[in-house]
Formats: sequence, structure tokens, C-alpha cells
Amino acid sequence: MTDREQYTPGPASAAQVRKNGDKWTLILVRELHHSPEKVWESLTDPAHLREWAPFDADGSLDKVGSVTLTWVGTGRPQETRVTRADAPKLLEYGDIRWELEAVAGGTRLTLWHSIDRRFIAWGAAGWHIAFDVLDRLLSGTPISRMVGGEAMKLSGWPRLNAEYAKQFGIETPNKPPQAAQKS
Repeated sequence: MTDREQYTPGPASAAQVRKNGDKWTLILVRELHHSPEKVWESLTDPAHLREWAPFDADGSLDKVGSVTLTWVGTGRPQETRVTRADAPKLLEYGDIRWELEAVAGGTRLTLWHSIDRRFIAWGAAGWHIAFDVLDRLLSGTPISRMVGGEAMKLSGWPRLNAEYAKQFGIETPNKPPQAAQKS
């Protein structure tokens, strides 16, 4: 059995949401035992993103400018603008903001992602799994990307999704977003 076949997501981490009408901002924090420079490369390099992120990028995200992102499962390229790229501390594009803080033994990575409130638990669970995959990639034991419909097929998905829904005080979503159903 491979590491990928043995993978099960751990319990929901302490995530936060900030509400603003129908848009909520999901805030997830993960401690990684890797330098901010190494984490930065995984957040900005298209080859690294293909290994763990829920989207593909047609260019590097390491400088201000336009880039096309294609979210897995949608098949629709989306023109996105990198508005801040302060290596290796802050990266902003579209509705996503990454903060990297050097801490003893590695990096505290904080994701801020504005997301429709109907999909907040799915988003948290999906990013949780993506962070697990990222951590293994950075540790030299890659298990390859698990996003969208593929992530939802994991045996631990319903539990993780329910844990985040409970944490946010919302009902557990019982139907995936259309894009996730197609992957």
C-alpha cells in the first residue's frame, strides 16, 4: 500500500471565518517545518502548485501581474491578478492572501480565502487536505495532489467536512459544489 492509499486527513484544525454578507473569508493556519523561502516557492512556482494546489497556474505567482488560474474540476481558465508578491512573506491574488511568518523550526503559513458561505466547510476541508499534501511534498515524501471530487472521495472527507461545519456553526453541506461533482 502506498503513502497516498494510506492517507487519511487528520482532525479539523482551528480555522476561522469572517462574515461579510454572502462572502465569508476562511482563515486557515498551518505550521510547516520548512523555511519561508521553500514554502514561498511552493506557493508561486507552477510546477510545485500542480503537485498540491487546487488550481494550475500558467505562470509564476512570484511577481505582480496577470496570471491565468484553472481550478481543478472547472476546466475554465480564470484571468487573475497578483496584486502583492513580497517574497517570502506575503502573496495576494484574486480572492486569496498568503502570509508566511518565520517561526522556530519553520514557517507559519496563513491562508485568507474569500469564499461563498455555502461552500465554507468544503473550502476548509479541501484546503486542509491540500496543506497535508503540501507538507508531504516539502518533506520529500510527495503523495500527489488530491483536490475537488477526488478529495471528496477520501474516507475521511465526510468527517472532516462535518468537523469544519460544526466549528463554523453551520449545517453540514450535503451536496458538493457543481465544479467538485465534475472532477
